[in-house]
Order: sequence, then structure tokens, then C-alpha cells
Amino acid sequence: MAELDRSPRLPDPDAVFVRLVRAHRDLSAEESRRLDAALVLLLANQLGDAALLDRAIEAARAAVLASPEAP
Repeated sequence: MAELDRSPRLPDPDAVFVRLVRAHRDLSAEESRRLDAALVLLLANQLGDAALLDRAIEAARAAVLASPEAP
């Protein structure tokens, strides 16, 4: 079974976050959701491992359910 590598791999994660925020600038809520969906599908294809993708989905869902949404 594929294991999800959670070790930091990005040399500058803050810069990646800034790029993601900028990508959403001037988009409607619907366009923003579509951007997120398109990005997820592109990255899933890049990953190319269904078992590993399952682990990532499980981890992301658990993180969302564990963190209460900000008001």
C-alpha cells in the first residue's frame, strides 16, 4: 500500500501559498471552486498513483473535519 509522504518538500511553501492566493484573485466564488477542482485534477494526474491519491484524499478530509471553520 502506498504511503503518503508528509515531510516538507517545497523549498518555499509561503511563496506557493502566495501564488495560490493570487490565482484566485478577481475570480467569483464559482470560478474559484472550479480553479481548485482543475488544480486538484491536474496534480492528481501528475501524481499518477491511485492508492497514494486515496491516502491524500483521506488525509485532506480528516484535516478539514478536525479543524473548525473560521467564522
